[in-house]
Amino acid sequence: MSETTGALVLGANLNGLTIARSLGRRGVPVWLATPPNIKLASYSRYARRTLPWPNGDCEAQVDYLLNLAERHELGQWVLFPTGDETAAFLSKFRSTLSSRYRVSTPEWDVLRWAYDKRLTYRLAAQERVDHPGTVYPTSEEDLRTCNLAFPLILKPAVHAPVNRFTADKAWPVANRHQLVARYREALELIAPEFILLQERIPGAGESQFSYAALCRDGEPIVSLTARRTRQYPIDFGYSSSFVETLDVPEIAAASQRLLAAIRYSGLVEVEYKFDSRNGRFKLLDINPRLWTWSALGARAGTDFPYLLWRMMTGEPVPKQANKAGVRWMRMNTDFPAAIHEMLLGRLTLRRYLRSFRGPVQFALMAADDPLPGLLDLPLCAYKNLYRSYKSLLHGLPLKAEGLKSKG
Repeated sequence: MSETTGALVLGANLNGLTIARSLGRRGVPVWLATPPNIKLASYSRYARRTLPWPNGDCEAQVDYLLNLAERHELGQWVLFPTGDETAAFLSKFRSTLSSRYRVSTPEWDVLRWAYDKRLTYRLAAQERVDHPGTVYPTSEEDLRTCNLAFPLILKPAVHAPVNRFTADKAWPVANRHQLVARYREALELIAPEFILLQERIPGAGESQFSYAALCRDGEPIVSLTARRTRQYPIDFGYSSSFVETLDVPEIAAASQRLLAAIRYSGLVEVEYKFDSRNGRFKLLDINPRLWTWSALGARAGTDFPYLLWRMMTGEPVPKQANKAGVRWMRMNTDFPAAIHEMLLGRLTLRRYLRSFRGPVQFALMAADDPLPGLLDLPLCAYKNLYRSYKSLLHGLPLKAEGLKSKG
């Protein structure tokens, strides 16, 4: 196809758009394989071709990818996931897919520590990294004997299968009666061993931080730290809406211990929340793939998708210095998030306007690639209509899912 090794991206959400722009601007051919309701990245000038992503079992999807490589001569192109499930898929079938592609996710024995939160918190305990108090109830009796103090949250250990529990980040519970009711609701959607009960750390977006890195065998090649100041929805957001780079050495050191322990290779975001009650950063999640605000890295000095492509193709990855005070904003979610924060008295108009001080990287609008930014709101509306149709078709409860773009 081309002398330049290309990239096949699984998904056309905001993460897919970030990958397409990062690589396409450097002349790397980018193809997308995506389901019909996720099309954002396919409108980028840097996406050379969009292919359908098949429904069905994983084995059929593996065959589909192998056939694509043979039919279109995509030999040794780099496979990029855009969400948790595509990352898990590539990881589980890494050996088979590596006969035709360069798979950018680590082996399943490594990635599973990030994919399954039960393993994530076990790893944190082993490496002495602070994390929220967590219990793993298997029955209502376990709820009665739990020694965690309210308020609490119920959260899924994994995000499959997709339903209203796994699609949400967490379900807050304020008392014992509410806990039992929500636990029973969760049991209708997922097996009990995948339900976690966890303390709710106080604080809003200003308490949320991330360590982002490209690693090889557990060693960070490039990295940055940031505060995820606002998210949408504001309490348990599907994704960040305003992020700014900061120097946070505490989370860098903790993250490096975690990643070294499992010898992680590839892109990763490690999420924390600062607990003002004891002054500690507590681990929330490890995201083993590109994250929503990753385009901030390029403006700050670390273009993560391109550097991963260089690593996967055997090119040297140069050390890069990151700048503090660089901001990333997704306007169509940050504006409603900011309005909500103002109504709650947690944000002033003056402070919100200061968010626009440069340098700012906008999530969607780009002078050299304007169409995705113009189409984002109509595409989100279509995606929600599509989900509603699927819910009606399968007799599932309807639920407005907002502008979900995590992964």
